[in-house]
Amino acid sequence: MIKEQYTGQGKVLLLAGGGKIYTDIAARFVRSERSLEDIVASEYSKKIVENIVSSNHGAALEFDFFLFGIEGYSRVTETQLVRKRIASYLIKSGRAELGGKRTFSVVYPESVANFAAEVTLPDGHMTRLTGRELAAISSQWYDAGLEAGLPEQDLRYLKPQATEFKAIIGMNAHALRDWFAIRCCKNAQAEIRDLANKMLRLCRKAAPDLFAGAGPSCVQLGYCPENRLINPACKGRILTKDEAMELLKKHRKEAFAQLENDQD
Repeated sequence: MIKEQYTGQGKVLLLAGGGKIYTDIAARFVRSERSLEDIVASEYSKKIVENIVSSNHGAALEFDFFLFGIEGYSRVTETQLVRKRIASYLIKSGRAELGGKRTFSVVYPESVANFAAEVTLPDGHMTRLTGRELAAISSQWYDAGLEAGLPEQDLRYLKPQATEFKAIIGMNAHALRDWFAIRCCKNAQAEIRDLANKMLRLCRKAAPDLFAGAGPSCVQLGYCPENRLINPACKGRILTKDEAMELLKKHRKEAFAQLENDQD
């Protein structure tokens, strides 16, 4: 019996982060001649944090760390998530021997679960299977392997990518803003975009000054850096980098021409 969940139903909890903002202390430390005790005792300055964020001096942002607990996401998203190496991950083991007590939990789009296709069985017979039925067969095979005494660390090789993963994730504010720029974009796969947007909402609530203007690249930069790869839903609504640069060049050319006219 499989435990079935659909993409978009994943849960994200903020375990730690926000509250006292250390970016403020780090920024003061760099330029102040006061003692460290005085700097730490100083009243929080929203303006300093705003200046750090707006100037893109990200080093100070690395002193604010956030921990998240996540569940209800697939191994497909796990493989994309861990490409961001400026982070810490503790992923629930799929290897540990649990004596058959491990839930065979899958996460996939509802369309995949319901899609049925003709397949040829090893004996040559044809049958029609939905994605849900295919996952259920994998679960039966896994249980049979357990009964036969095969180790779970070996059986997991044939688990589907839809297998649920659970994790604790740690990222500093600098890494998070960078990650949001990539994974909140409409070009990101739907499930990891769902994860990123849920994390972003939690961060904005816990530390609004640190995450002011955070979001996909177009929000942070004011244009889409992907140019011809811009998502079709964004075409005509958001400038590409090339279009933004052309407008800037035109503006500069007009400004220089006006300056020359003023000097004549």
